[in-house]
Amino acid sequence: MYKKIIVPVDPAAVAVGERILSKAKSLLDAGGEILLLTIIEDIPGYLAIDVPVDLIEGAINEAKTKLVALKEKTGVTAHIEIRSGAPAREILATADEHKADLILIGSHVPDFSNYFIGATADRVVRHSKISVLVDR
Repeated sequence: MYKKIIVPVDPAAVAVGERILSKAKSLLDAGGEILLLTIIEDIPGYLAIDVPVDLIEGAINEAKTKLVALKEKTGVTAHIEIRSGAPAREILATADEHKADLILIGSHVPDFSNYFIGATADRVVRHSKISVLVDR
């Protein structure tokens, strides 16, 4: 199975996170690690001037609270990491930095703009150097 699994979770879709975190646990080798990851998207420069500074801090704190609650609800032992930037790029960078051997990512029901899988999942699949499991 896998020694290090990256599980990116959107704090707005905790139910999907719960499902994929449980799957990650079933795919993990004995002694392996799961990294529960959330990406807070950067605010474009032209909007940043109008956004209160504590808004970003609040988003980070809320994401961390949701990930801790997710770990407790599923009973899965996982490390938590919160990053900021473009989600697909940060997921791939995290996998590379941690020398992961699997990314297990959830995908929403697509619309016409991203018909087959979600936009972030699509980018991760196309650019990943390691195995990616997309869960629906």
